[in-house]
Amino acid sequence: MKSILKYSHYLLEEIIKPGETVIDATCGNGNDTLFLSGLVGETGEVIAFDIQEQAIDNTDQLLMENHCSNVSLVLDSHANVENYLSKDLEGKIGGAIFNLGYLPKSDKSIITQAESTVKAIDTILGYLKHEGRIILVVYYGHEGGEDEKNAILKHVMSLDQKQYSVLQYGFINQKNNPPFIIGIQKK
Repeated sequence: MKSILKYSHYLLEEIIKPGETVIDATCGNGNDTLFLSGLVGETGEVIAFDIQEQAIDNTDQLLMENHCSNVSLVLDSHANVENYLSKDLEGKIGGAIFNLGYLPKSDKSIITQAESTVKAIDTILGYLKHEGRIILVVYYGHEGGEDEKNAILKHVMSLDQKQYSVLQYGFINQKNNPPFIIGIQKK
Protein backbone atom coordinates (compact mmCIF):
# COMPACT_ATOMS: atom_id res chain seq x y z
CA MET A 1 0.00 0.00 0.00
CA LYS A 2 1.21 3.49 -0.83
CA SER A 3 1.80 6.04 1.92
CA ILE A 4 -0.49 9.07 2.00
CA LEU A 5 2.03 11.35 0.29
CA LYS A 6 3.02 8.78 -2.33
CA TYR A 7 -0.62 8.05 -3.11
CA SER A 8 -1.44 11.75 -3.41
CA HIS A 9 1.36 12.10 -5.96
CA TYR A 10 0.30 8.92 -7.75
CA LEU A 11 -3.24 10.26 -8.18
CA LEU A 12 -1.85 13.38 -9.85
CA GLU A 13 0.82 11.60 -11.86
CA GLU A 14 -1.92 9.52 -13.52
CA ILE A 15 -3.68 12.49 -15.06
CA ILE A 16 -1.34 15.51 -15.35
CA LYS A 17 0.33 15.95 -18.74
CA PRO A 18 3.38 17.98 -19.79
CA GLY A 19 2.44 21.51 -20.81
CA GLU A 20 -0.58 21.80 -18.49
CA THR A 21 -1.24 24.38 -15.80
CA VAL A 22 -1.66 22.98 -12.28
CA ILE A 23 -2.17 24.41 -8.81
CA ASP A 24 -0.47 23.86 -5.48
CA ALA A 25 -3.03 25.49 -3.20
CA THR A 26 -0.80 25.29 -0.09
CA CYS A 27 2.85 25.29 -1.14
CA GLY A 28 4.28 24.98 2.40
CA ASN A 29 7.88 23.84 2.07
CA GLY A 30 7.62 23.33 -1.68
CA ASN A 31 7.73 19.56 -2.01
CA ASP A 32 4.42 19.26 -3.90
CA THR A 33 5.29 22.33 -5.97
CA LEU A 34 8.56 20.74 -7.04
CA PHE A 35 6.76 17.47 -7.86
CA LEU A 36 4.14 19.28 -9.96
CA SER A 37 6.86 21.25 -11.73
CA GLY A 38 8.41 18.00 -12.91
CA LEU A 39 5.05 16.66 -14.12
CA VAL A 40 4.16 19.67 -16.28
CA GLY A 41 7.70 20.16 -17.58
CA GLU A 42 9.24 23.26 -19.12
CA THR A 43 6.16 24.05 -21.19
CA GLY A 44 3.73 23.81 -18.26
CA GLU A 45 3.08 26.05 -15.30
CA VAL A 46 2.55 25.56 -11.58
CA ILE A 47 0.71 28.27 -9.67
CA ALA A 48 1.60 27.85 -5.99
CA PHE A 49 -0.22 29.64 -3.17
CA ASP A 50 0.44 30.22 0.49
CA ILE A 51 -0.59 32.87 3.01
CA GLN A 52 2.76 32.73 4.81
CA GLU A 53 5.82 34.51 3.49
CA GLN A 54 7.99 31.82 5.13
CA ALA A 55 6.28 29.15 3.00
CA ILE A 56 6.80 31.17 -0.19
CA ASP A 57 10.47 31.68 0.73
CA ASN A 58 10.96 27.98 1.55
CA THR A 59 9.36 26.96 -1.74
CA ASP A 60 11.34 29.53 -3.72
CA GLN A 61 14.60 28.23 -2.22
CA LEU A 62 13.76 24.61 -3.09
CA LEU A 63 12.81 25.58 -6.64
CA MET A 64 16.05 27.54 -7.13
CA GLU A 65 18.11 24.60 -5.85
CA ASN A 66 16.36 22.40 -8.43
CA HIS A 67 16.53 24.93 -11.30
CA CYS A 68 12.75 25.19 -11.74
CA SER A 69 11.51 28.12 -13.77
CA ASN A 70 7.91 27.07 -14.47
CA VAL A 71 6.38 28.11 -11.14
CA SER A 72 4.52 31.27 -10.16
CA LEU A 73 4.55 31.79 -6.39
CA VAL A 74 1.59 33.68 -4.98
CA LEU A 75 1.54 35.13 -1.46
CA ASP A 76 -2.24 35.02 -1.04
CA SER A 77 -5.01 32.72 0.16
CA HIS A 78 -6.06 29.89 -2.13
CA ALA A 79 -9.58 31.28 -1.64
CA ASN A 80 -8.53 33.98 -4.12
CA VAL A 81 -7.31 31.53 -6.77
CA GLU A 82 -9.73 32.91 -9.36
CA ASN A 83 -7.85 36.25 -9.32
CA TYR A 84 -4.81 34.43 -10.72
CA LEU A 85 -6.48 32.30 -13.40
CA SER A 86 -7.35 33.61 -16.84
CA LYS A 87 -10.67 32.72 -18.43
CA ASP A 88 -8.86 30.76 -21.17
CA LEU A 89 -7.84 28.23 -18.48
CA GLU A 90 -11.48 27.22 -17.82
CA GLY A 91 -11.71 23.47 -18.43
CA LYS A 92 -7.94 23.16 -18.81
CA ILE A 93 -6.36 22.96 -15.34
CA GLY A 94 -4.76 19.52 -15.06
CA GLY A 95 -5.00 19.16 -11.30
CA ALA A 96 -4.49 20.69 -7.88
CA ILE A 97 -3.22 19.65 -4.48
CA PHE A 98 -3.91 20.93 -0.97
CA ASN A 99 -2.09 19.97 2.23
CA LEU A 100 -4.44 21.07 4.99
CA GLY A 101 -3.28 21.97 8.46
CA TYR A 102 -0.24 24.10 9.30
CA LEU A 103 3.24 24.71 7.93
CA PRO A 104 5.59 22.09 9.46
CA LYS A 105 8.20 23.53 11.83
CA SER A 106 6.29 26.79 12.00
CA ASP A 107 3.56 28.64 13.92
CA LYS A 108 0.90 26.00 14.56
CA SER A 109 -1.74 28.66 15.15
CA ILE A 110 -1.70 29.58 11.44
CA ILE A 111 -3.85 26.87 9.88
CA THR A 112 -5.94 26.31 6.79
CA GLN A 113 -9.60 27.15 7.27
CA ALA A 114 -12.66 25.30 6.00
CA GLU A 115 -14.30 28.39 4.50
CA SER A 116 -11.32 29.38 2.34
CA THR A 117 -10.58 25.78 1.38
CA VAL A 118 -14.17 25.10 0.26
CA LYS A 119 -14.17 28.32 -1.77
CA ALA A 120 -10.88 27.31 -3.45
CA ILE A 121 -12.16 23.78 -4.18
CA ASP A 122 -15.31 25.12 -5.80
CA THR A 123 -13.40 27.63 -7.89
CA ILE A 124 -10.82 25.10 -9.07
CA LEU A 125 -13.55 22.58 -9.97
CA GLY A 126 -14.79 25.10 -12.52
CA TYR A 127 -11.35 25.26 -14.12
CA LEU A 128 -10.50 21.54 -14.09
CA LYS A 129 -10.17 19.63 -17.35
CA HIS A 130 -12.29 16.54 -18.02
CA GLU A 131 -10.94 13.86 -15.62
CA GLY A 132 -8.80 16.45 -13.81
CA ARG A 133 -8.31 15.94 -10.09
CA ILE A 134 -8.13 17.89 -6.87
CA ILE A 135 -6.23 16.09 -4.13
CA LEU A 136 -6.59 17.14 -0.50
CA VAL A 137 -4.21 15.73 2.09
CA VAL A 138 -6.10 16.29 5.31
CA TYR A 139 -4.05 16.76 8.47
CA TYR A 140 -6.43 17.37 11.36
CA GLY A 141 -4.64 16.50 14.62
CA HIS A 142 -4.27 20.15 15.64
CA GLU A 143 -6.61 22.69 17.19
CA GLY A 144 -9.24 23.60 14.59
CA GLY A 145 -8.32 20.64 12.39
CA GLU A 146 -11.30 18.48 13.30
CA ASP A 147 -13.72 21.30 12.39
CA GLU A 148 -12.06 21.82 9.01
CA LYS A 149 -12.00 18.08 8.32
CA ASN A 150 -15.71 17.73 9.05
CA ALA A 151 -16.67 20.76 6.96
CA ILE A 152 -14.59 19.59 3.99
CA LEU A 153 -16.00 16.06 4.16
CA LYS A 154 -19.56 17.38 4.36
CA HIS A 155 -18.94 19.61 1.35
CA VAL A 156 -17.30 17.03 -0.91
CA MET A 157 -19.89 14.40 -0.02
CA SER A 158 -22.53 16.78 -1.38
CA LEU A 159 -20.87 17.12 -4.82
CA ASP A 160 -23.08 15.81 -7.62
CA GLN A 161 -22.03 12.22 -8.39
CA LYS A 162 -22.96 12.75 -12.04
CA GLN A 163 -20.27 15.43 -12.30
CA TYR A 164 -17.62 14.27 -9.82
CA SER A 165 -16.19 11.12 -8.29
CA VAL A 166 -14.95 11.59 -4.71
CA LEU A 167 -12.50 9.21 -3.04
CA GLN A 168 -11.34 8.93 0.57
CA TYR A 169 -8.08 7.06 1.23
CA GLY A 170 -6.49 6.57 4.62
CA PHE A 171 -5.08 4.16 7.15
CA ILE A 172 -7.56 3.35 9.90
CA ASN A 173 -5.33 1.57 12.41
CA GLN A 174 -2.82 4.39 12.98
CA LYS A 175 -2.76 6.49 16.14
CA ASN A 176 -2.75 10.27 16.60
CA ASN A 177 -5.20 11.37 13.90
CA PRO A 178 -3.42 10.04 10.81
CA PRO A 179 -3.78 12.18 7.68
CA PHE A 180 -5.97 10.95 4.86
CA ILE A 181 -6.66 11.86 1.26
CA ILE A 182 -9.74 13.20 -0.41
CA GLY A 183 -9.58 12.93 -4.20
CA ILE A 184 -12.11 14.67 -6.44
CA GLN A 185 -12.20 13.82 -10.14
CA LYS A 186 -14.24 15.76 -12.66
CA LYS A 187 -16.31 13.52 -14.96
